[in-house]
Amino acid sequence: MIKISHHGATSGVTGSCHELTLHSEQPPPAGILIDCGLFQGAEKGDGASASNLSVDFPIDHIRALVVTHVHIDHVGRIPYLLVAGFEGPIICSEPSAIMLPEILEDALKIGFTRDKQLIERVLSLIRSRLVPVPYGQWHEVFAEPGRSLSIRLQRAGHILGSAYVECDAVSGDKHERIVFSGDLGAPHAPLLQEPASPERADRLVIESTYGDKDHESRESRRYRLKAILERALADGGTVLIPAFSIGRTQELLYEIEGLIHEFGNDCVTDGLAWDDLEIVVDSPLAAEFTSIYRQLKPFWNGEAADLVRQGRHPLSFEQLTVINSHENHLNAVDYLARSHRPCVVLAGSGMCAGGRVVNYLKAMLGEARNDVLFVGYQAAGTPGRDILAYGLRGGWVEFDGERFDIRASVHQVGGYSAHAGQSDLIRFINGIPEKPAEIRIVHGDASAKQAFKQHLESLGYSGILIPD
Repeated sequence: MIKISHHGATSGVTGSCHELTLHSEQPPPAGILIDCGLFQGAEKGDGASASNLSVDFPIDHIRALVVTHVHIDHVGRIPYLLVAGFEGPIICSEPSAIMLPEILEDALKIGFTRDKQLIERVLSLIRSRLVPVPYGQWHEVFAEPGRSLSIRLQRAGHILGSAYVECDAVSGDKHERIVFSGDLGAPHAPLLQEPASPERADRLVIESTYGDKDHESRESRRYRLKAILERALADGGTVLIPAFSIGRTQELLYEIEGLIHEFGNDCVTDGLAWDDLEIVVDSPLAAEFTSIYRQLKPFWNGEAADLVRQGRHPLSFEQLTVINSHENHLNAVDYLARSHRPCVVLAGSGMCAGGRVVNYLKAMLGEARNDVLFVGYQAAGTPGRDILAYGLRGGWVEFDGERFDIRASVHQVGGYSAHAGQSDLIRFINGIPEKPAEIRIVHGDASAKQAFKQHLESLGYSGILIPD
C-alpha cells in the first residue's frame, strides 16, 4: 500500500507538511516527508499551530525530508523535526541548499532560542544533512526487498530553488508516480523559469492558494504598480510594502528597477524624477537573500540574464538603500514618520505578523499621506489580512495588544503573487499526458479549494479530494 497523509496546509495555506508512506507485508513502513513548515495566523493542523510548533505525528519510519522551497511556511518546523528525533537526509534543489540554513537561522532566533552556540549547532547539523539534487535528476531514497522510492525535482517557478517533487514509488506489485506540487509560480515571473507539467502523475497533490481566481498580466500589474506609486507618493508620504524576504522582495526590486530604467527622467511626483526615487529594503534577511540571488545568476531566466549582459543590475541599482542594523532601522522609521520625503520601503514580514514592518505600520498607519501596498496573499488571522479587510473602511489593526487606527490608504496588486492563478494551475494539470486518477487539493482557503475542485470537475476530472 502507498499512502498519502497530511500534517499541515489543509486548513489554510501555511504549515505545509505531507507524508508519503510505503507499507509492505514486512513492517515497519518506510516513508518521506515533503516539507515541514510553520503555521501562521489562525491556521493549524494535526495538533500544531502558530503557537504550538510540535511535531506530534510518528516519524520513526521517515527516511528523508524533501524540501520544495525555503519559505518559512514550508521549512520552519525543521528544527522541531530534529528535536523529535528525525535523523535522515534533507533533500532539496541546489539553490535551496544554499538558502535553507540562512532562513532557518533567522527562524531559530525568532522562535527557538537566542543562544548563538545552540543555533550554530543546529545549523551545523542541518548543513550536514543537506543533500542537494540537480533539477531533472532521479535520486534514490531507499531500495529494499518489496519496496523502493526515488524522487526527482522539477522547477516550480515560485522562488529561486523552488521545485515540485515527482515520487516513483514501488510497493509489492504496485508502482505509482505521485507528484507533490509544492508552491507553483505564475508564468513569466521575473527572474524565474516557469514550471513545465510532469510527464506522468497517477496521483497529484496540488496547491490552491489562488484556485478561485486569476492574476492580472505582468504588463498590466507593472503599470498598475507604477500608477499606485505615483499616486501614493504625490502627498509626500511613504509607500510601505510588506514583502517576504525571499522571492517577493527580489521580484519587486527587479520590476522597480525596470520602471526606473524606462521612466528615469519622468516625474514620479512633482519635483522628483524616477531616477531620484529612493527605494529602501529594511530587512537584513531580505538583503542577505538578495545577495544570494545575485550569486545564483545561473538559475535566472533568459530575460534576467539578458539585462545583466546589457550592463544593468536589477537587484543592485543606484537608487537602492539597504538597512541592516536595528539602530538604523529605528532611525529610518522615525525620520520617515516625521518627514515628507517620498520613499518606497520594502520590509518583512509579508503578512505583517512580525519583523520590522510592524514598527513602520505602528508609526505610519495613522497618517493619510502614507500608503500600504500588499503584493501577496494574506492568511486569515494575520494583521495583514486585517489591514486589507478593514483599512479600506477606516478600521483598526492590533499590534502587541494595542489598537492602531488605519488612515493610510491601502492597495493590493494581486498579480505580484508568487503563486500560480487558477488558469496556471489548470494548465499545469492539463499538461499531464494522462489524467491523474486522484487529485488532492491542499494549501488554500476553503472557498478557493472548493472553487478549484468544481472547476476541475467541470473539465472532466474525477477522484478529486479535499483532505481535512
